[in-house]
Amino acid sequence: MNRAVEVVVTGVGAVTCHGAGAATLWRAMTAAGTRLPDRPADPYARMDLPLISLVPDPDPAAERATRFASLAAAEALADAGLDAGALAAARTAVVLGSCMGEPGSNERGRGGDDWSPPFRLASALAGELGLFATVHDVANACAAGAYALGIAADLVRAGEADVVIAGGSDGYSRVALGCFNRLGAVDPERCRPFESDRAGTVFAEGAGILVVESAAHARARGVPAPGAPGGALRLEGAAWSCDAGHPTAPRADGEQIVRAMREALGEAPDGVGCVVPHGTGTRLNDVLESRALLRVLGEGAARVPLYSLKALLGHTGGASAALAAVAAALILRHGEIPPNVPLKDQDPQCEVLLPQGAPVPLPATARRVLVNAYGFGGNNASLVLAGGGGAA
Repeated sequence: MNRAVEVVVTGVGAVTCHGAGAATLWRAMTAAGTRLPDRPADPYARMDLPLISLVPDPDPAAERATRFASLAAAEALADAGLDAGALAAARTAVVLGSCMGEPGSNERGRGGDDWSPPFRLASALAGELGLFATVHDVANACAAGAYALGIAADLVRAGEADVVIAGGSDGYSRVALGCFNRLGAVDPERCRPFESDRAGTVFAEGAGILVVESAAHARARGVPAPGAPGGALRLEGAAWSCDAGHPTAPRADGEQIVRAMREALGEAPDGVGCVVPHGTGTRLNDVLESRALLRVLGEGAARVPLYSLKALLGHTGGASAALAAVAAALILRHGEIPPNVPLKDQDPQCEVLLPQGAPVPLPATARRVLVNAYGFGGNNASLVLAGGGGAA
């Protein structure tokens, strides 16, 4: 990525199984609890599988992903101090990632003339906000939210946009749940990344949205600089790679995972105070990511805390990396890493630090958070957020 133009994050929004709002997410993170799985509210989903749902919904075919994105975007824009007038005056873009898009009626029996294209989240959100803007829907599997943020940074650096509303959203999908059931990749208990007896992931739903801007545009409208109280955060790096060695599994050598992390970190791989890993709870992913982190962070890797977000939320698909970026922003704003959901017994093959029981201060000399995301088809992406240090 060309780092000549500084890119910042000025607002965040979230919708998760714990409720709406980034503040709600932070309270859940600091409580170090977990959300127990719920059954899907779908009479045709005849699968004995857990699913972490947001709220009971009387209409399981409703456009959940679109509504999640709308809620999270409204919060992110308010957090950034951007109203409709400010958006209309700026060169604006909307980039959203999703695994399933908006399956809605297409997979739940309405069919016929009611068929609608599933990947229209970005255009729907732009229309709702009254924006005549560049819109991109990204479908790079479970790394889609990270790719969306990388594209947002590229648009800003290329001078194509001043403000980008970017992130990811996924709702309940019968097809996705059925596919993972056939793959045998669902843990019957809950999502338990890095535990020795983990048995797969658990699907969840939600949205994470970030407002990405050029630093110059943010300064011109009075946003404090990174490091100042209430200041913006830097989106320092975004990189991706593709190994494509297997339809669902990453390459065993982890080479392309390492490459994405190193390119996102740039020429200064030190100063990482926290990692929000992809950490799905699947047997292969957690071991490969742990080993890749050791290669990238070197001898100090064992001292860099991880915050395992999927243990708290479940796997939100294309929204997962965007929610991980929101979590990274909250960690930087508050200057501490919350305790992880307690592990019963950490896998000895996963030699990573997962603090439990109490928060860990983010060192003043290590105010960078690395976010990882991986998806089917060998889609790998990493992000680096930095800054904070002012009042939360």
